[in-house]
Amino acid sequence: MNDIAARPDPDLMKQVNRQFITGVTVVTVMDGDRPRGLAVNAFANISLEPPTVMVCVQRTSSTYESLFRASHLAINILSTEQLDVVNRFASKVADKFEGLDWTSNQFGSPVIAGSSAHMEVEIRERLQASTHTVFICRVVDAGVSSRPPMVYSAGRFFDGDALTPLS
Repeated sequence: MNDIAARPDPDLMKQVNRQFITGVTVVTVMDGDRPRGLAVNAFANISLEPPTVMVCVQRTSSTYESLFRASHLAINILSTEQLDVVNRFASKVADKFEGLDWTSNQFGSPVIAGSSAHMEVEIRERLQASTHTVFICRVVDAGVSSRPPMVYSAGRFFDGDALTPLS
């Protein structure tokens, strides 16, 4: 069987992926004295002991080289109050931090104010996976707020606190 014929087409894969609900994160890093970042929905917890997470970033991203060179980065889990933030970091705006309230964390990574939670991580591994790099990271600092998380599904954003629990 031909390998190419066996693969689902990209439009079908988009439909399949839209059925999966994800959290909404902005991954941030310092590039010298300049904060950089991008919206990322390919984020997952790997282990609690030791606390380890992963993020996947497309290598064509304008932030990619800054992330690849970095030793630390921050993962900002956006709250329902931050629709403007996700739209900004998903865009091609030159300075995504202009007018944004953020602080420098313990190892210098930018933490965005108003997020539902955040973590600063040390990059441990960089695995090449087709068009993306998977960053395997050890959590070195974390914080959580009472703000409800934003979630993403089928091309739209939702209030993570408004989900209906199943019985």
